[in-house]
Amino acid sequence: MKANDELTPRFGLRSFRAKFVLVVGGAVLFDLLLSGGLALWNVQKLSRDATSEVGEGLTTANQEYIRSYAESTALSVDLLLDRVHGDVKSLAGVLQAQIDDPGRQQQVGATLSHEAPGSVKVVYDARGDWAQNLPGAPSVVSVWGYLLGADHTPLPGVQKEIEDSTVIDLVAPTLMASGSSKLQMYYIGPKERPIFRTVPYTDQAQTFDKLYPGHNKAEFWEFFFPGIYGSWQQWARNPASRPVPDDITQTAPYTDAITGKLIVSFFHPLWTRDRTGIAGTAGADITLDQLAEVVERVKIAETGFGFLTMSTGNVVAINPSGQAIIGLKSSSDAGTQGVTGLERSLRGSVQPAIASLPLDQNNDGVIQHIMLDSKGERVPYIVVLKSLKPTNLWSSGPIKSETMSVGIVVPEREIYASLFAAQESISRATNRILLFQIGAIIVSLLIVFAAVLGISKRITAGLRALASAAQRLQSKDYSTRVSIPTRDEVGAAGIAFNRMAEEISFHTENLEQLVDERTRELGDANQEISALNEKLRDENVRLGAELAVARQIQMMVLPKPFELEAIPGLEIAAYMRPADEVGGDYYDVLQNGSRVKIGIGDVTGHGLESGVLMLMVQSVARALQETNEANPHQFLDRLNRAIYKNIERTNTDKHLSLAFLDFEDERVTLSGQHEDVLVVRADGEVERIDTIDLGLPIGLEKDISRFIATRDVLFGSGDVIVLHTDGVTEAEDHDKRLFGFERLCQSARKRHGGSAEEIKTGIIEDLMAHIGIQKIHDDITLVIIRHT
Repeated sequence: MKANDELTPRFGLRSFRAKFVLVVGGAVLFDLLLSGGLALWNVQKLSRDATSEVGEGLTTANQEYIRSYAESTALSVDLLLDRVHGDVKSLAGVLQAQIDDPGRQQQVGATLSHEAPGSVKVVYDARGDWAQNLPGAPSVVSVWGYLLGADHTPLPGVQKEIEDSTVIDLVAPTLMASGSSKLQMYYIGPKERPIFRTVPYTDQAQTFDKLYPGHNKAEFWEFFFPGIYGSWQQWARNPASRPVPDDITQTAPYTDAITGKLIVSFFHPLWTRDRTGIAGTAGADITLDQLAEVVERVKIAETGFGFLTMSTGNVVAINPSGQAIIGLKSSSDAGTQGVTGLERSLRGSVQPAIASLPLDQNNDGVIQHIMLDSKGERVPYIVVLKSLKPTNLWSSGPIKSETMSVGIVVPEREIYASLFAAQESISRATNRILLFQIGAIIVSLLIVFAAVLGISKRITAGLRALASAAQRLQSKDYSTRVSIPTRDEVGAAGIAFNRMAEEISFHTENLEQLVDERTRELGDANQEISALNEKLRDENVRLGAELAVARQIQMMVLPKPFELEAIPGLEIAAYMRPADEVGGDYYDVLQNGSRVKIGIGDVTGHGLESGVLMLMVQSVARALQETNEANPHQFLDRLNRAIYKNIERTNTDKHLSLAFLDFEDERVTLSGQHEDVLVVRADGEVERIDTIDLGLPIGLEKDISRFIATRDVLFGSGDVIVLHTDGVTEAEDHDKRLFGFERLCQSARKRHGGSAEEIKTGIIEDLMAHIGIQKIHDDITLVIIRHT
């Protein structure tokens, strides 16, 4: 009974079962609490990171959206203005052609006068003291009082101006009906004879009398547009004096005398035949509504809007709600002279943030955050300004350069509404995950403790039996065995114990025999290893010798310095460094009389096979050159056919990119597909020539003739051509950054005034400095050709 009592498991504090439960249960509890705590911490961190990432992403996306909207709106305004410019230039082109050909001008004027007398016959108006043609003609022509003689008829020169300008009746109606919508198109005579002919017909002079009293007693140009005519005269003397290199002059918005609408005028001065004076102007008007329509179509979020402003801050176009938000005030600049303009300046805004907005081009496309007062509340807004194309602007006085800007204004709370919603959703999801995680930890703890208590009793019985058998085995009772009926890990331990006991018994009896057998086996194995090592050394020596021979052959067929120096008119320097013992890069310089052919190529991969293919190419190219094959297309096609057959015979998957430069006199003919060719001109200008469309890799197809093309490049004195393989541009530094084509361009441009050898040495120094201590993964080949 005592022995049975010893084997009976007890659940005291000193029993294995109690220790098992405490240790395993404590470990599981610690693991669950640690893993659960880490999980909870990770969930919270993930929530914070997700909120941050979503916030940054949505912020960036929203800002890019606003910038894109501003750019597209600016493009729309530029397009509208360009179309008007095009129509005005078309009209000016017709009128200028008439001025430059007086005979044709007189013939056209006489014909139109005969066919349409209503376009040239004017009737005097005593009340207005001006003369104007009667309704029914395509255009209205107004002749001011100081241009009439004592008999109230136009002076002879003025009458000729009327007849010469009738050609506008043929051109302007068509231009009015096509292109951009225009209010009117017109011709105004020179300062000495400023008749005003406008399409379509309107009560032109009558409307001028109402809106601009006294205009008929003043010189036309100085009354309405003071300073503009003088600027044009300066342009005639010195075209470079134009603020913007274009003849179109745009006015600031002003009130139209005919329609009463706010308009913008576009003038194109007409020049005298000798181009030393002004012969009048062609013009067109568009209403401010057309510009405003483009800007007022801006709709971002719920209340976002756009505006069009001049560099002075004067807002040309904005919708009423936007005008109220940014606090603008409108007024008319009605003076005693000149047209009536619109004043609605950002600088006069009641919102300080708007009044201080920077309007220079340095802020073009920059997101600006401002605060605006709205019903006593400070509201954050986003503002983006995008510059339009510069134009010649007349406001008053001399013409000057003007760069208008499109502005986009949107409340931050509207543009970031999706961000706030996403952050709130992430927060709610995080709280749900935390609750589920805590519940899962509690349930797991209960299940684990129940399982530990359940299996501890089953495990300890087998362990006690193993402990008893181990004590007997320790007493050298090698016949002892243990019987554990379970099929779990404890049962497996019992089976392993029994096998161990059997092996101990066997080895104890046969130990010396086993030692001798193992010693003989180890000796035989050592002899086999020594023989294999000897064979491996011999094979390495043989392969090394073969590779050394192949490398020596490869280097022997490269052009020698004395060959390169013997080529008249050219300096050639080359550098080749294989990545392995044998490289797959190819370059050669072949001369036949006055023709020089320079080839560069790159076989796929590197090593012995690539080097052999490179030698094949060199041999075939040399043979073709010696046969006086001068046609680059035929040369490359025949070379490909020969290489393709060799590749097919050797059953290899190699091929190569290959290009040739044929030099003669001051021209280089490119053929074949390889890396881009870099040309550095004598003045330092850099050209990059793509060869992708000049051929196909050699050895891929039997017939590539339909893919081969050529390109001629001028190659003058002092010009430099840089040829390279991808081992140059794809060389990596320790941060895996490529040397790249841009660094190659910069290195070559920096040294373009030196010799070919100096340029080559400098580029290689820059390349090796970039690579540093990194392994060179690909063959490097560089060829510098300088025209002396």
